[in-house]
Amino acid sequence: MKKGTKIYSILHFKCPQCQEGAFLISTPYDLRKLGDVREECDFCGLKYAKEPGFYYGAMYVSYGLGVVLFVTIWASCNWFFNDVSVWLQIGLVVIFSILLGPYLFALSKIIWANLFIKYDAHAKLDGQAKTHS
Repeated sequence: MKKGTKIYSILHFKCPQCQEGAFLISTPYDLRKLGDVREECDFCGLKYAKEPGFYYGAMYVSYGLGVVLFVTIWASCNWFFNDVSVWLQIGLVVIFSILLGPYLFALSKIIWANLFIKYDAHAKLDGQAKTHS
């Protein structure tokens, strides 16, 4: 994965603009700080929230990720295994939703931010000048 792509920023939870600074306050599985986004990038100074309530839109992304999870589990059970009961499929969906929930929640926020914030190769230089002055 190459810096400068949105996929890099999303998979590494890095600032969408400079792709150097951290996006989240902690890891996705730190339940005390679950999905908390930093105020601004430590490297380039970008404010992550464009406006109050900016990340409410990430709920739509989270819903989409949940649907993908459900369809993946359902398709896997029906294509790769014979005669899997509906209750087992429901149980698997519930278990994977609980286990992957914090990750999908954080992932939805970084995806949402990447929809609205563009990569800027020069933001790194501004960030370096900011930290060294």
